Formats: sequence, structure tokens, C-alpha cells
Amino acid sequence: MTDNNKREASVARKTNETDIKLAFSVDGTGAAKLETDVPFLNHMLDLFAKHGQFDLSVEAQGDIDIDDHHTVEDIGICLGQTLREALGDKRGIKRYASVFVPMDEALAQVVIDVSNRPHFEYRAQYPSAQVGSFSTELVHEFLWKLALEARITLHVIVHYGQNTHHMIEAVFKALGRALDEATSIDPRVQGVPSTKGVL
Repeated sequence: MTDNNKREASVARKTNETDIKLAFSVDGTGAAKLETDVPFLNHMLDLFAKHGQFDLSVEAQGDIDIDDHHTVEDIGICLGQTLREALGDKRGIKRYASVFVPMDEALAQVVIDVSNRPHFEYRAQYPSAQVGSFSTELVHEFLWKLALEARITLHVIVHYGQNTHHMIEAVFKALGRALDEATSIDPRVQGVPSTKGVL
């Protein structure tokens, strides 16, 4: 269900592995209601919404008795789908953004093109493979599925850091700020920001 005037959308996705209901508003206030079985992802999505000024609601249950993979992946899929639907024909958006965010000793950069061409580049080496019970490889899985389903070009670079939690937190804060900038309306843009005439 989509309302392009308000730039918001929602999706319900149920498989044998997960059951997810997700609602996303581009032009929000940073409000997040997050009920998933993955506490660390809740924390990261809260940061993403707050720093992007998005409204985000997620209810998700998954087969975490196996591991967190399916839940994290499918939330990324659902978020990407709602982002793409909420942006509609993308008229008037800035389209591009590049944002650096520090988190104490860590520095992350996120570069976005709302291009309708899904592509993901990821440069990050974390000191540990886990943050609590959360596997750091799932950050890649979440971001890649988000980029694929939203049909955006997404480059994520963690330039340095010593604390894995700080490094991932910087990524999600930068993602929120970059996506906010790229999707913001520029009154100077006539139609869509592309010489092709369509995004």
C-alpha cells in the first residue's frame, strides 16, 4: 500500500522463515517502532530512522533458533521495497548524497545514487566477527538487499575504527543521513534529475 503524495509505503511479507510487517515514511520525524527478534538490528534501525528523519515501523518474527540471517535479510528486502514505492517517480529529488559520520574512533562514509540501478559496494573490516550475538557479516546482507530492492546505488566505506559496535553504528547513522539528503526535494529540480528523463 502506497501514498506517493506523502512518500510513504508499507509491506507485509510472510515466508516459511519470517513474518514481517514494515511501514516507512520518507518525510517523517525520526520516530521508530521496532519489534524484531534481533536486538542489535533494532538499535541500528532506530539510529537509521532518527538520523534520517524517517518514520519506521517494523514487526518481525523469524527463525532465530537457526540464526539471525533470514530475519535481517528479509527486513532489508522489505525496507528496500517500501523505499522504492514511497519515492514513486522520484520527481524533484536531489538523487545523490555523500555523508561521513564519525562515532568516537570510527569513521564511516555512505554514498548514494537513487538511480534505479541497483549496485552495492562495501569496504569494511571489523575487529570482531560478532557484536554480542549479532554476526557482523549480516551488515553486508542487510545493506545489499536494501540496495537491490530499493534499486539504488549504494557505496559503504568504513575508513577506520577499533570498536566493531562503533563502526557499524557509524554506518547506519551515515546511511540515514545520506538517504535523507538524496531523497530530499530540491525546488530547482524540474522533473527527475536525469538527462534520460526518467529514473
